[in-house]
Amino acid sequence: MRVTQSMLSNNLLRNLSHNSTQMNKYMDQLYTGKKISKPSDDPMIAMKGVSYRSELARIEQFERNTSEVNSWLDNTDAAIDQTNHAMQRLKELAVKASNGTNSSDEYQSIVEEAKQLKEHLVDIANTSVNGKYIFNGTNSNVQPVTIGEDGELTVDFADDDMIMEVSSGITVKANTDGSTVFGENGDLFATVDSFISRLVDGEGIEASIGELEASIGGVLDSRAEIGARMNRVELVENRLADQKIVTTKTLSDNEDVDFAEAITNLITQESLHRAALSAGSRIIQPSLVDFLR
Repeated sequence: MRVTQSMLSNNLLRNLSHNSTQMNKYMDQLYTGKKISKPSDDPMIAMKGVSYRSELARIEQFERNTSEVNSWLDNTDAAIDQTNHAMQRLKELAVKASNGTNSSDEYQSIVEEAKQLKEHLVDIANTSVNGKYIFNGTNSNVQPVTIGEDGELTVDFADDDMIMEVSSGITVKANTDGSTVFGENGDLFATVDSFISRLVDGEGIEASIGELEASIGGVLDSRAEIGARMNRVELVENRLADQKIVTTKTLSDNEDVDFAEAITNLITQESLHRAALSAGSRIIQPSLVDFLR
C-alpha cells in the first residue's frame, strides 16, 4: 500500500489530538482531585461512588438521630437529678419536722419550703425542651401536669414511647415515661401533698419519711435505666463513627486521584506530545512551495 503525504498528515493530527485529550484528562484530574469528571469517563467508578455516598448519607442520618436521642436523655437525666435533690430535701424536712424541737417559726418555714419544693417538682414534670414535654411520650405538645384554680393537680402522663432508629435495625427509646418517675397517677405528688397536710396538722409526719424514701427509690431506678440507655447509644455512636471513617476512605479510594500518578502521566504525555511534534516535522515531506522559496 502506498503511503501518501495526506495519510501521514492525517495520522499525525489524529495522534496529536488523542495525545492532547489525554493531557487534558490528567490536567482535569489535577484541577478537581477526582479520577473522573463525568459518569461516562468510568461508569463503574461512578456507580460505586453513588453507592458509597448513599451509605455516608445513611450514616449521617443515624448520627443526627443519636444526637437527638442524646438530647432527650441528657435533659431527662438532668430533670430526674433535680427531682432526686428535691425529694431528698423533702425527706430532710420530714426528719427535721418529726423531732419535735422546732419553734413555731421554724415549723412554718418547713411548711413553706415543702410547698415551694412541690411547685418545683411540678415544674420538673413539665420540663420542655425545644417546645416538647419530655415526660409525656408522643403527646409531647401537651403539658402533663396542670394545677387547677382550687390548687388540685391533674396528672396525665402519656405512655406511648418515642422510638428512634439509631442504626440499621437498632432502635432506642428516647423518652422516659413520666409515670415511672412521678408515679403511675402522680403518686409522688400525692406523697408530697400528704407530707404537707401532715405538717399542717402537726401529726403523722414520721409516716411521710418512709413514703418519701419509697418515692426516691423509684426516681433513682428511673435514672439508672436512663444511664443504661445512654451507654447503649454511646456504643452505637462509636460504631457509626468507625463506619463513617471506613466508608469515607473507601469513597476516597474509589474517586480521588493519586496526584503522584496523575503528575507522572501528565509529564509523560507532554514528553510524547513534544516527541510527536518533532518527529512529525521531520517525517512530513516538504511541499513544492518550500522548494520555490
